[in-house]
Amino acid sequence: MLKRHARAACTALAAAGLLLAAAGGATAGPAPETAAPAASAAATLRTAEAPSELLAALQRDLGLTPTQAKARLAHEAEAGATAARLRDRLGAAFAGAWVDGADSATLTVATTRAADTAAIRAAGARAAVVTRTLADLDAAKAVLDRAADAGTPARYADPRTNRLVVEETRAGAAARLLAATGTDAALVTVVRTAEAPRPLYDLRGGDAYYMNGSGRCSVGFPVTKGTVNGFATAGHCGRAGTTTTGFNQVAQGSFQASVFPGNDMAWVAANTQWTATPYVKGSGGANVQVTGSVLQPVGSSVCRSGSTTGWHCGTVQQHNTSVTYPEGTISGVTRTTVCAEPGDSGGSYISGSQAQGVTSGGSGNCSSGGTTFFQPLNPILSAYGLTLKTTGSGPGPGPGDPEPGGTWKAGTVYATGASVTYGGATYRCLQGHQAQTGWEPPAVPALWQRV
Repeated sequence: MLKRHARAACTALAAAGLLLAAAGGATAGPAPETAAPAASAAATLRTAEAPSELLAALQRDLGLTPTQAKARLAHEAEAGATAARLRDRLGAAFAGAWVDGADSATLTVATTRAADTAAIRAAGARAAVVTRTLADLDAAKAVLDRAADAGTPARYADPRTNRLVVEETRAGAAARLLAATGTDAALVTVVRTAEAPRPLYDLRGGDAYYMNGSGRCSVGFPVTKGTVNGFATAGHCGRAGTTTTGFNQVAQGSFQASVFPGNDMAWVAANTQWTATPYVKGSGGANVQVTGSVLQPVGSSVCRSGSTTGWHCGTVQQHNTSVTYPEGTISGVTRTTVCAEPGDSGGSYISGSQAQGVTSGGSGNCSSGGTTFFQPLNPILSAYGLTLKTTGSGPGPGPGDPEPGGTWKAGTVYATGASVTYGGATYRCLQGHQAQTGWEPPAVPALWQRV
């Protein structure tokens, strides 16, 4: 964890795409009524409108050309949707998915059944047949998590190798953990790490705020709860009742709820002087838009902005990672290659225009490189009944407010696998997200599968 009495910041991006129009044939009688064409994944996530600050950061940090940077965002949106549909189809045999290539043009989906390869290839992805399901790896990781200590600070399932990875700070620490838990060493890759992760201590996303007039963290993502404005941030930044002042040292609000360790989530309710906006602070202080909260797949690009280190990008390495800080273990975080330093904690991670999570901790720095972890945003929204502020929306309905057409409701956070009804049909959620007007199930096949 990184502690700093200084300013901190976070990020967000925006993007947009073109709708895919479907052509219809002529009929002998009056033309039948047809539903509006469903948006492609790139259109839903608005990748074609990525701001110049985001594209420039992707080019700098990932070594991309302008064309590759633009293509990468669109490919990642489509890959996420394709992987989600295949995960739904493969069921228990699913063993993970990831994107590769400078422009993320190659999606690989792993399965434990050779018979699935034809369906995977038909969907436009590469097929990998492996021996362990993702569920098997996650179950084995959960056993390690219960016995891990600071000597083995991070554990995660690596779909590319179909193995667990255990990081150790001292020689033999991983071997002792495996022996204590009865875990087969053939299942695990041990990686030696020189630095242990720590929290990055230190209403537009990315602006600094101060806790009790001293320590500093970053605004994650502006949110609303009913008529109250506020923001999501990291739990290690403060406890319920901790007061906050803004980047300008003006009284701002207070922490309403906080969890750390276990998770690293919190939210701050602001006073009436502060208004939530659908923006985060981009490069040079520019406003960058947030349009949703769809979690992106392994290998996808992701960016972060902090008041200490500015705007930096990298890639998603693993979801559902467990990391042990000196204060305890947190689970369910995402591991990335984005760098960070003291003062960046609590700030936002963004992929395309989609809010991903808030900065939890990491190791290294932005001179020599490092590893960071973010707490996914959707669990924060769901746990505290918050509505993410997005562009093109007003205050919006809160979670649970009624919507026509069935059980689907704008403002609700849906996890992968959740079922709803809409317009007399049943749909299953393919990618976790907070629902919003315009993302009704029939209109967004990247997010919902009719069953």
